[in-house]
Amino acid sequence: MPVSQRRRIPRLIGSLLLVATAGVGCGEATADTGSADGKAAAAEPEVRPLGRIVPVPASVIPEGEPYTLTRATRIGIDETSRESRAVGRYLAGLLRPATGFPLHIVDEDAARGGIRLRLDPDDTGLGDEGYRLRSGPDGVTLTARAPAGLFRGVQTLRQQLPSAVERRSVQEGPWKIAGGTITDTPRYAYRGAMLDVARHFFTVDEVKRFIDQLALYKINTLHLHLSDDQGWRIAVDSWPRLTTHGGSTEVGGGPGGFYTKEEYKEIVRYAASRYQEVIPEIDVPGHTFAALSSYAELNCDGVAPPLYTGIKVGLSSLCVPKDVTYDFVDDVIREIAALTPGRYVHIGGDEAHSTSHDDYVTFMDKVQPLVAKHGKTVAGWHQLTGTKPAEGALVQYWGHDRTPAAEKERVAAAARNGAGLVLSPADRSYLDMKYTKDTKLGLAWAGTVEVRRSYDWNPATYLPGASEEAVLGIEAPLWTETLATTADLDVMAFPRLPGLAELGWSPANTHDWDTYKLRLAEQSFRFDALGIDYYRSPQVPWPGE
Repeated sequence: MPVSQRRRIPRLIGSLLLVATAGVGCGEATADTGSADGKAAAAEPEVRPLGRIVPVPASVIPEGEPYTLTRATRIGIDETSRESRAVGRYLAGLLRPATGFPLHIVDEDAARGGIRLRLDPDDTGLGDEGYRLRSGPDGVTLTARAPAGLFRGVQTLRQQLPSAVERRSVQEGPWKIAGGTITDTPRYAYRGAMLDVARHFFTVDEVKRFIDQLALYKINTLHLHLSDDQGWRIAVDSWPRLTTHGGSTEVGGGPGGFYTKEEYKEIVRYAASRYQEVIPEIDVPGHTFAALSSYAELNCDGVAPPLYTGIKVGLSSLCVPKDVTYDFVDDVIREIAALTPGRYVHIGGDEAHSTSHDDYVTFMDKVQPLVAKHGKTVAGWHQLTGTKPAEGALVQYWGHDRTPAAEKERVAAAARNGAGLVLSPADRSYLDMKYTKDTKLGLAWAGTVEVRRSYDWNPATYLPGASEEAVLGIEAPLWTETLATTADLDVMAFPRLPGLAELGWSPANTHDWDTYKLRLAEQSFRFDALGIDYYRSPQVPWPGE
């Protein structure tokens, strides 16, 4: 396989205390989220105040002395639960390199004085992803109703520790977790990020690195953009030239690459171990030059165009009148659906400027049932609402402030008629938009998107005419026309990705820029420890500045 050389709530004032109301019966709680003078700390505290993390928890009750990890600390699990054991191993794997402690995994009852991971199926108030973390000198107990909740709680425990815990060599302690109780559940069930591996190809290990970054911020959906004009990235046995030819290049003419079926399954497996659902996207009927170049019969004139390595959009279209087009789409969906345990297959549908409206409607009317035929639910960009979305379809809105009101209303109407709505406004959540006009990477067709702009909006009220209940969540797409390396991905995703994750996870009444920017500033210590390059926005009071 060819592989690229990788190179609004009112602002809080005074003490900047965050008041968060518990959604699961813990009552009112107060968490210190920043310094009294509104400046980020110059250095990390030895004990991070409880809840001063990203995303901010729903309820924080600081109380008592901290817990200290030592060489004697053990991790207690329910030994009858395979999932509990896996989360315990994951936690130990996070903490062992930097602490140097053995952190033996034992049965829960044998972990007194240590960290206990407890599954309580009867704690229905926590939902599938919620958790409760109790910390004190006598130990830490993390309780969840389901394994995903344990995993999300581990990310909180991890962030409560000094950021040096992220390093892969032994560091000096101490390793303390502030005392008290956090009770936390997500605002939205869908909290996603998209990685475009079609414009520039990224290897399995590079995608895994991105998955781990998402996990830290409690993101639960990985949308993979697997095909576009510039490359086809997933093996399809019945149409092999899609990868051997269509996957052989990328933007700018690099060597491209593709995933074998086993490699794709490894990505899916790895994401599942981080409690992330993978949504594969095959973008049709436009964005299809890689497919059209691979198979001449998919073109109306029967002539295969050359491979395309530019970045213009709207130039390509599958041939809607031909029966072979639907044989092709059926085969692709069938093979990808068989590899994907998740609920959705994303069929794209955006920027089909070379497809007439009538042909577009015909195409979608024929293709959407193919997704259901293979046991999946349709997901698509919001242009799908120009047709009749299939029952239960997931519609992903990527408009912006200048999107015509009629188009916004069409999407809102689809949501009122039962379509699920995921918000990805390009001028808020597109991670490839330039921060400023001077940003070297990225594009700016939707405008520039500084850190505050990406954070300072409310998904529940964003799209006029769409009810709060219709919004299933948000997604942060990372398109890669100008991004060729993991360093490029890092500097465009960070520090915007954590804020978008907070919009998806934390209660609406906690969203406040003035307190968030202080917690974000402290994340820089963790970025550094993890080797994440990031944009030092002048809007954020970074330590030492």
